[in-house]
Amino acid sequence: MTPPTPEARPGPAWTPSSARPPLASRLMRSTWRDLPAARHKAGVERSLTVPAADGSPLVTDHYFPRTQGDFPTLLVRSPYGRGVPWSPQYGMLFAEQGFHVVLQSCRGTGGSGGDFHLWRNEAADGLAAVDWLREQPWFDGNLGTVGPSYLGYVQWALALEPPPELKAMVVQVGLHDPYALFHTDGVLHLETALAVGAGMTYQHRGMGPFVRATLRLQRRMRSLVAARPLRGAYADALGGEVPWLDGVMTHPDADDPYWGGASLAGAADRAAVPTALITGWHDALADQTFGQYDRLRRAGAEATLLVGPWTHTSALQKGWPEVFAESLAWLRAHLCADPSGLRPTPVRVHTGGTEPAVRDLEAWPPATAATASWFPAPGGHLTAEPPTDAAPLASFRHDPADPTPSLGGPLLSRTAGARDNGALEAREDVLTFTGPVLTEPLTVLGPVSARISASTDTGYGDVFTRLCDVDPEGRSTNVCDGLAQLRTTGPDPVRVTVPMSHTAHRFGVGHRVRWQISGGAHPRFAPNPGTGESRAEATESVPVRVTVHADSELILPTG
Repeated sequence: MTPPTPEARPGPAWTPSSARPPLASRLMRSTWRDLPAARHKAGVERSLTVPAADGSPLVTDHYFPRTQGDFPTLLVRSPYGRGVPWSPQYGMLFAEQGFHVVLQSCRGTGGSGGDFHLWRNEAADGLAAVDWLREQPWFDGNLGTVGPSYLGYVQWALALEPPPELKAMVVQVGLHDPYALFHTDGVLHLETALAVGAGMTYQHRGMGPFVRATLRLQRRMRSLVAARPLRGAYADALGGEVPWLDGVMTHPDADDPYWGGASLAGAADRAAVPTALITGWHDALADQTFGQYDRLRRAGAEATLLVGPWTHTSALQKGWPEVFAESLAWLRAHLCADPSGLRPTPVRVHTGGTEPAVRDLEAWPPATAATASWFPAPGGHLTAEPPTDAAPLASFRHDPADPTPSLGGPLLSRTAGARDNGALEAREDVLTFTGPVLTEPLTVLGPVSARISASTDTGYGDVFTRLCDVDPEGRSTNVCDGLAQLRTTGPDPVRVTVPMSHTAHRFGVGHRVRWQISGGAHPRFAPNPGTGESRAEATESVPVRVTVHADSELILPTG
């Protein structure tokens, strides 16, 4: 299963360092349970210098098994520093399982030289790291990569022109497209942009500065997101201006040259490296993971997909035992010729709702999935009967000065995930359409979407649409959602298709399907000013009345 290993270059003998991993890392390591037993003790060489593509020094730590013999290598490149949690979670744990782990700070972060940029340097710097590895006496020519979030982005960057040594990737809750991280249909993901700004600016400086910056941002979030204009208003909360964040906020068009070279989607089209993908149903990057899997599958690549009941952060916390086991099995199969830990099917998903379960599938979405359409009806009902006309059905007034708040869903923050939507649905600017009590279970399995027919009185508006599960006690819990912009002329409605992400959710007997529609979710999305001006630059806003028409449609894949 493992390709032939390139012949190692002759070099000086390597004398392992006697240093132990940092105390903070060892203490965190001791708190984890339900992980595979360690096979080796871990050692470390800290603060090595590796030249970047332009010669800038990249500070690098090398973790290794304290055992004689040859071991494959994992390259982990991070803009978030090399301390907790990266040192124990990737350096120590994988070294204990029989891997050399090269944990490197991206340029401009964690003491490395040069200036950090979100996407311009990772491909070249990754190849420079591999050049350095080839000169190391302990490198046996077998290379893998692993890591979450931006640590997934640097993996895709290396895979654009994969070196022959690269034989496996594990992308955990990872991205390949920075534009899609920050925008949907031209709408700024405001809360995400601010969270990433704080993370990129402070996390590589250590947990203390990062925690303080995060708390400061939380305290000032309400006043910050209400500022007009939005651009530059974050500086006080983040301790100064962040040039790349200004660029992100003021370039909402995916075709803008600003985003040139940012997306690494083409790496998945080449099917060059066996890849394991891991995400959660409420991960802010879940849609990117589903896109990666689709591209890999179409290209005929060797790939697997695991989707758990996680958010972006809980996948590496509550979900870590399963995520680690999945990652380890994939790396052993492709770097150590040991496929014994692989599961039998390419796809494994955790289903939510009543009777949570794990389903092993041959593909995602399942080839056998059908679709069912639900339609809004007078009185707030949701029915399977198609409407007889496209008449106006219900309306709401969205005020950018008092925007509809966001609640749960796919966020980077601790507020992500499934939440009770009762208080949100009680607002006058939120419409709900609810189906009948189910007399048999309904399983939704695949990508959910909506076709919304709507008109506005200003010509500019948004529609935020959400699928909810209403239990017998009346508690409404969000399942998945999406947003799109409305551009209307006169009183006539426009029809927009709103992708609402993927799900695997079982509505039990006695439950009801609910379709929620509003004009936004703030501060998750920057509110529409209602004037046609840029959301980042607008200084004025006007309320908009959005009217939903009867020919709107909620489309659920069933299985």
